[in-house]
Amino acid sequence: MPVEPPGRRGQFSPNQLQKQEQIVEAARRVLARDGLAGCTARAIADEGPLTKSAIHYYFADIDVLIDRAMAGHINAFLASLREVAARHEDPHARLWAVLKAYLETFAERSNAAFLWFEYWVAAGRAEHPQAIDAMLRSVTGLLTELLAGLDVDDPRARARALLSYLLGTVVQQRVRPRPFATLRAEMEPLCLANYG
Repeated sequence: MPVEPPGRRGQFSPNQLQKQEQIVEAARRVLARDGLAGCTARAIADEGPLTKSAIHYYFADIDVLIDRAMAGHINAFLASLREVAARHEDPHARLWAVLKAYLETFAERSNAAFLWFEYWVAAGRAEHPQAIDAMLRSVTGLLTELLAGLDVDDPRARARALLSYLLGTVVQQRVRPRPFATLRAEMEPLCLANYG
């Protein structure tokens, strides 16, 4: 299920929606490169085809634009994980391939990890956790699907525990990287039928 943050989509024509999407894509690039603090209307205008005043026209609140851009990042991330899953017939191989890809994404792109956590802290401080909740539900949904294919009891609870493990591991891997085989051994109790 894709993440869908709030916005003013219903108020625009198809042409205007296209321009709005161009702004969101420019914001995605700025976020990936410069982080949350660098994602200003000026930086987005410099990155994209529209002016700063156009950005303010389409997004009266920069936080809504950032929510949309972050939703775009998570949707692209989930799509890439689903592509990994689709390459494997065996449900066990599918799960481990996705978990490895998840962790490798953040190991290879350290800015992605910083951006996620930076965004979550900012959204929490602003007391609008809805976008974060949507992201967490989307990732939990994917993990639930993968675990359900293993015929384990309570795949959703396991998926939540596994996501908590993954989030913590992303941070720990930045400080003290460990090989996937070690991480897999730690995750196996969360994924096996006799976990309990």
